[in-house]
Amino acid sequence: MPVQLSALSRSQGNNSRVKDGTVAPEGYSLHFEEVPVLVQGFRRMVRELAFDVSEMALTTYLTAREHGVKFTALPIFLVRGFHHNAIMVRQDSGITDPGQLVGKRVGVNRGYTVTTGVWARSIMANQYGLDLDSVTWVLSGDEHVEAYRPPSNVISAPAGKTLEQMVLDGELEAAIGVKSNSPDIVPLIPNANDVALTALRATGLYPINHLVVIKDEVLEAHPDAAVAVFEAFAESKRQYVADLKAGAIAEPDSADRLHLKVLEATGWDDPLPYGIEPNRAVLEDLIEQASKQRILTKTVKLEELFAESVRGLVG
Repeated sequence: MPVQLSALSRSQGNNSRVKDGTVAPEGYSLHFEEVPVLVQGFRRMVRELAFDVSEMALTTYLTAREHGVKFTALPIFLVRGFHHNAIMVRQDSGITDPGQLVGKRVGVNRGYTVTTGVWARSIMANQYGLDLDSVTWVLSGDEHVEAYRPPSNVISAPAGKTLEQMVLDGELEAAIGVKSNSPDIVPLIPNANDVALTALRATGLYPINHLVVIKDEVLEAHPDAAVAVFEAFAESKRQYVADLKAGAIAEPDSADRLHLKVLEATGWDDPLPYGIEPNRAVLEDLIEQASKQRILTKTVKLEELFAESVRGLVG
């Protein structure tokens, strides 16, 4: 009988065959709980170790590891995306460049350690020269990792106020990760996806948002679980990429369309490589950005973030 493991992962093209059971880890059966708001599942995993296997935001994982949470990553990178379009301003604010936000107040959806926030701040600093320490970062929520303490220039939004309304009211000059239907709130960077694709061609870095973690107690009890889970997710992804390239996805969603644009822009064979080595540069960049932004305070050795048995695997 296969070993049953509880699991959390949002359904998407690259994990669909694992979710529906078409592809299963050898010797294991994954039983997925559907959590409508995925970040609430992340919170449960970080605070309660609620699942044996879980999708997890990358920077949340890095923060959790630094603070001793007992799970370990597999180099299965489920979600990637661009973040130039995550920075929003009021249309009549007069702010046309991220560098103009020096000394200003900028909202961040949820916590300071949110991975989109890390990537967006990296863009503002590295591509537009913004001094991140000069900005007051205003959060709409708290951190998944309760032990984490943000820098002194990070504060919480007043109770009862949304970041969207604070932008509209001029209390914030910009906000990261805010979803708004108001025509008065627009992306700060025009043609953001074109700018992002240009950056991708220049750097080769396709930002990673989510990976997969396994509870340490599961890895101790079942030493072969890491390889089995990695190989299943990798096979599911390979079949997805084949369908993507063959035009065999009947109703492509926004992620499918983005991966196709990445393939077209780069000429890569696979927009979603799994494994440490194919992703070394982007992982090291994210670790560097998290350190510069004072999310990580200790030196991180990349390989040690991942279960030993899968460090050399590529999928």
